[in-house]
Amino acid sequence: MSSAAAALLANTLSFLVFVLIAFFYVVPWLRTKKREAALTVLLWVHAFRYVALELFSAQRAGLPIPNDLRDQIAYGDVVGTALAVLCILALRYGIRGGIALTWLFAAATFLDLVNALVGGIRHGMMGEVHDVPWLILCFYVPLLWVTLGLIVWKLLIRRGEGPASTPSRTS
Repeated sequence: MSSAAAALLANTLSFLVFVLIAFFYVVPWLRTKKREAALTVLLWVHAFRYVALELFSAQRAGLPIPNDLRDQIAYGDVVGTALAVLCILALRYGIRGGIALTWLFAAATFLDLVNALVGGIRHGMMGEVHDVPWLILCFYVPLLWVTLGLIVWKLLIRRGEGPASTPSRTS
């Protein structure tokens, strides 16, 4: 099996496993939570997107990634981290506009993930990644896609719900 085929298979299997986990465990749990608490939990997954900064050291170690693509992925994920953390704080403390900020996060994350996907395909990166970038691509990125879908679902399903009366500190 080629390295590209192995990475694609691992990415696909991770995505399927995360979808099953979401369907069997996460969605039923999310349905029992207020919108803000549910979104906060999902956003924590995105708070660690700064791990993409690892691309700078991976490039020095021989990963053949063009500088422009590396910068788009790394800095896009740093912005995603910042937005996720801002959303978490806004939702947790009942700051006005927290839901709107979460919609902005969702749109920006979608565009960032699509941009990285298209850039990676265009430059044939699937067969070139190894070590930590392989783990990020084949494990973490599918988790980002699944949690993004859950965030959008939670935003849509409860869009008529007003803000929680008091922010939950235990969720």
